[in-house]
Amino acid sequence: MLIPSSRSTLVTDTTFCRGEYYDYATLWANDENVMKALNVRQGTVKEWLLCNLDMKYNYGKRSMPQYEFNIRSSVVYHQKLTQRNCRALIFSGDHDMMVPHVGTRNWINTLNLTITDSDWEPYYVNGQNGGYKTTYARQNYSLVFATVKGAGHTAPEFKPAECFEMVKRWFAHRPI
Repeated sequence: MLIPSSRSTLVTDTTFCRGEYYDYATLWANDENVMKALNVRQGTVKEWLLCNLDMKYNYGKRSMPQYEFNIRSSVVYHQKLTQRNCRALIFSGDHDMMVPHVGTRNWINTLNLTITDSDWEPYYVNGQNGGYKTTYARQNYSLVFATVKGAGHTAPEFKPAECFEMVKRWFAHRPI
């Protein structure tokens, strides 16, 4: 686990408030040691923010500016990863209206991977349906795409137990 060097500032004796998650995430992601551990190229990120306020959305309202594409697609990075010996886990909340899981599945399909041992099969957490998963592969590369049932845009915030179990299984090389 990547722990900021200023850990003592993150832990207090006061009652923990859910809204503080964002403060902790910001402190963690902007920590110099964390950025080094994540191989963030120096100078490419001025400050990590929870939401990129430079991106503009319309939401069907004429008074709001249209969405501006000011960031590059991550698909090109995933295409490069498919040529490496590595594993990837991509998950989406099935109630995410900002980045719907159907769109994520569509761009994954552009990677031209082969579906292997599971194709839209349910996975279970504590005896309950946690979502659906598909496993893809090409040579030494594998990718698992999973939905998180009942989760919105920030799936771990909506369904922490399900997301934790899914990620824990993936890190342990166990089926989700």
